Amino acid sequence: MVLFFVFYDSNVVAVGNCADINWDEHELGFSPVPTDFMYVMKCAKGDKFSQGSLVPYGNIEISPFAVILNYGQGIFEGLKAYRTEDGRILLFRPEENAQRMKIGADRLCMPSPSIDQFVTAVKQTVLANKRWVPPLEKGTLYIRPLLIGTGASLSLTPAPEYTFLIYCTPVTSYHKSSLNLKVESKFHRAITGSGGTGGIKSVTNYAPVYTAITEAKANGFSDVLFLDSATGKNIEEVSSCNVFVVKDNVISTPETNGAILPGITRKSIIDIALDLGYEVMERTISVEEILVADEVFCTGTAVVVNSVSSVTYKETRAEYKTGAETLSEKLRKTLVGIQTGCVEDKKGWTLRVD
Repeated sequence: MVLFFVFYDSNVVAVGNCADINWDEHELGFSPVPTDFMYVMKCAKGDKFSQGSLVPYGNIEISPFAVILNYGQGIFEGLKAYRTEDGRILLFRPEENAQRMKIGADRLCMPSPSIDQFVTAVKQTVLANKRWVPPLEKGTLYIRPLLIGTGASLSLTPAPEYTFLIYCTPVTSYHKSSLNLKVESKFHRAITGSGGTGGIKSVTNYAPVYTAITEAKANGFSDVLFLDSATGKNIEEVSSCNVFVVKDNVISTPETNGAILPGITRKSIIDIALDLGYEVMERTISVEEILVADEVFCTGTAVVVNSVSSVTYKETRAEYKTGAETLSEKLRKTLVGIQTGCVEDKKGWTLRVD
């Protein structure tokens, strides 16, 4: 995923009605497209978040002493709004994002919005920017909730003030094709076990992967598959998504042990696979196992379900099945069908917002 910050201006101005967007003229990727409004809610240390508001999209002033800038006290979430064939707008499991944000906030000594506040704020943001939700098959509206320590401090202490901010942008696929992954054996994404922050969406988790990704892309790879820091022998996750391995119709994925992000798409794909009758195992997976797999795929809000065409570890390159007949494509179609209202949602995962 791409992490970027957006800020708002204290001068609120009226925004008039805007014409509909001609989506045939928009070549969306996965990059910032300014929309109309964002949501802002503030909270002082020791208090609870209360009432936020929609403000026009723009910049804010922030103190150079802000704890988010100096010590990285911040977490974020990512979710999408989907347009159905008949024009409705759906969210997918937003309460899961709210709960994950709360867990991350607790880990970083931050207050957090309640689940209801989070979901309500997301709905308001989407409704205020509903003209930016692309039609079915044209893209989705990516929503980025941020919780950051904006209060000023020079000491290594939690911030005296926090800002909960939501902005959004229309996007298409994060990756345009199947992935060619390089196994990274020098750098690690997170500390193995529950002592680190690999299991939360801390802003500090993402910039450290830049070196490995830059080197991998310079050598023709799509992304990096990281190994555990304790032994360097077991796969954990790709830079911004979870990974699954298929062998003899058994689906395996690394267990969430504190170093791996408990992805909401990951969790949903496991449930869908179980419903379809597949065996799913959450366990330790060695790098040797992935090299002899039948199929490999990644999951995440940005990548959805993306097949992996190859994994390269040192001098060994393994290639996998991709295309319409793969298990990953079957799972992807079911997931996207539920998200866009084309497949019946029997689990109550979707929330209509319009």
